[in-house]
Amino acid sequence: MKAVNRPSNVLDAEFWLDPYPVFAELRAEAPVQWHDDAELWTVARHDDVMRISRDPAAFCSGQGVLPMDRQREITGAESILFMDPPDHQRHRKLVSPAFTPRRLAALEDRVRALARELLDSIGRSEPVDFAPAVAEPLPMLVIADMLGVPAEDRDRFKLWSDAMIEAATEPKDGTYALAAELWEYFAKIIEQRRIDPADDLISVIAHAEVDDAPLTNAELNGFCMTLLVAGNETTRNLITGGVEALARHPDQRQRLVADRALVPAAVEEMLRWVTPVMNFARTATTDVDLRGEHIGQGQMVFMLYGSANRDPEVFGPSADDFDVGRQPNPHVAFGFGEHFCMGASLARLEARILFDELLARFSTVELAGDPQRLRSSLMRGLVHLPVILN
Repeated sequence: MKAVNRPSNVLDAEFWLDPYPVFAELRAEAPVQWHDDAELWTVARHDDVMRISRDPAAFCSGQGVLPMDRQREITGAESILFMDPPDHQRHRKLVSPAFTPRRLAALEDRVRALARELLDSIGRSEPVDFAPAVAEPLPMLVIADMLGVPAEDRDRFKLWSDAMIEAATEPKDGTYALAAELWEYFAKIIEQRRIDPADDLISVIAHAEVDDAPLTNAELNGFCMTLLVAGNETTRNLITGGVEALARHPDQRQRLVADRALVPAAVEEMLRWVTPVMNFARTATTDVDLRGEHIGQGQMVFMLYGSANRDPEVFGPSADDFDVGRQPNPHVAFGFGEHFCMGASLARLEARILFDELLARFSTVELAGDPQRLRSSLMRGLVHLPVILN
């Protein structure tokens, strides 16, 4: 095992503010590396992340998908994220109809109207914090519509969604109280939909059955909470990171202004470049040898998606460049295999429409101050993004 100039602990939020120099060292010197302090293996190369993701029998999710999960008892009822085959496939099928191409195409007009409304509020040549002005409300409003959340409750949802991310990584005072508040909120909505169903996701889940048995209240709540966070946090961070990338790479922004047909490819590059969910973990169910290292049964492997998405073995010598026309672009920003993100197509739709509308109105995006990065060991996002659009 080779020594690497690495941080004191890969679980520190401070490390994740700029992990890329260490990622490069890990890929080159120790692509599979044991960390005594964190008591886990990091996996830094794209091919190895793919191998682990496509082999749930050897690398399971049922013992947790985040390092913090080791400190508590995990149940599949909490979230589909903690399920392994065959339970995972059976539960996934319950909500997959909500993300078919036909259903998503039907959402396009609504998403475009929301994007236009949010962008209409931005004045030219005036500093605006793009995170709360556009990036936060757009995915929140869309997923709230899909779930069937009443309009008067939506302002509370950002607070709840943020609390769920904090609870999974770095809890603060009041975090668990907010998570419990969300749990109780969904319990009430689910009970209402059981009696009076509507044309929304919560109604579908509330009346769903797996193997001819209805879901438990815990499973129903877990589904709703997972969909809220997955449908909100990832897209929000994709949008803020994408806008920052355009501001810092004016040559790439100009390519999009000149040819908006590149927007779908640009969204894929933003996903790779930002990697909104920077990592997930699995647990070895048996002894496994990977790149000459012996991973013992029961040990956790930490898949560094952000590193895999900068792997020059896959993305070539331009892996560290932001290229809106990159083809092919086999990034793993949505994971891979069994747990490939259900909402990937929804996130792509929202980002594609938002950037299409943005570039139709504004040909320049300039930073109006220093962006403030989210302190998180899981999500790569921006809390504040001051920009000037013209």
